[in-house]
Formats: sequence, C-alpha cells, structure tokens
Amino acid sequence: MSASDLAPGSKLRHPKFGVGMILSVDEKYYKLYFYDSEEIKTLGRDYDGFEIEEAKKPDFPILTQKDVEKAIKDALIQTSERAPIIPLGGKWIGGSVVLNPGDEGLQSKEIPMDTFFHKVVMVREKLRVLEQNINNHSKLDDEDRVHLQQYITRCYGSLTTFNVLFAYKEDQFKGSGGKD
Repeated sequence: MSASDLAPGSKLRHPKFGVGMILSVDEKYYKLYFYDSEEIKTLGRDYDGFEIEEAKKPDFPILTQKDVEKAIKDALIQTSERAPIIPLGGKWIGGSVVLNPGDEGLQSKEIPMDTFFHKVVMVREKLRVLEQNINNHSKLDDEDRVHLQQYITRCYGSLTTFNVLFAYKEDQFKGSGGKD
C-alpha cells in the first residue's frame, strides 16, 4: 500500500516532523497530527518521503469536500419546493390579488399575482406528491387508497376556481367531474 492511499488513523513517519497520525484526507492532501511537536500540518498525499508506521485501509471510498458538497446540493434539489415551470396567463402578468376585509377600518392586503400563482402551483404539486405517497404506501389497502384519493380529488375540485390563472388548459385543476 502506498502512502497516498491511506485512511484516517494511519501513522506515518515524516523525515522532518517525526511520527504523525492522519486526521483527514481529501483529494490531494493529508491533515496530520505530529506527536512530537503537537502540531497539525497539511501535507501532499503524493509526497514520497513518508514511511508507513501503521496503515489503515479506507473501508469505504474516501469522500472529498467536493463530493460532500455535490451530495448536499443534489439532496437539496431533490427535496426543495421547486415547482415545474407553469406559465401564468398573460393577462395576469404584473397584476396583483387584493384582499379587502369586511371591516372598513382594517387594511387591505395586496399580493403580487406571480407570488399568489406560485403558491397555487405549489399546492397542486404537494397534492400530487401526497397522491403518489398514498398510491405507493405499503400499509394501505385498496379501500383506504380509494377513500384518501376521493379527498384529493375534492381538493382539486375546490381549486378549479384558480384555473383562470393558468396560461394552458392542460395545467389546470380537474375535479371529480373532469370539467372546470
């Protein structure tokens, strides 16, 4: 085994710093703790002046910081609340939704139309995920699935009010009747 293929916990002898233990490994470097000087130094993995005192083999592929960053980024992308791009109907672009309270002494609330539309689309996407989870759930029998699906269909039906916002009919909500 070469000195460039060691895992954390391995002990190496360096000609200048003495015996050190590998604390961490990345693509190009070892971070070593040297016993005599009680210092931590970062040295190249490809340095050929090391003598191996005690070798530990990696029991899994060594992950670099880039590997970890990529894994985190991929996980965030997979779990983020990103809805597919659904176009807002042209006549609504730049518009707003205004909520006026019944009590004239209270202030109205204005919401940009694109924000409101995004929230409607997110509700739809969450209903779709819920529907998939129900259909794939191992502990639900067919009767339970049908029962829960009816509630989701009713939710879609309640949301057909917002179909006027969608640019394309195929993106709209459909209730149990299949009509708007």
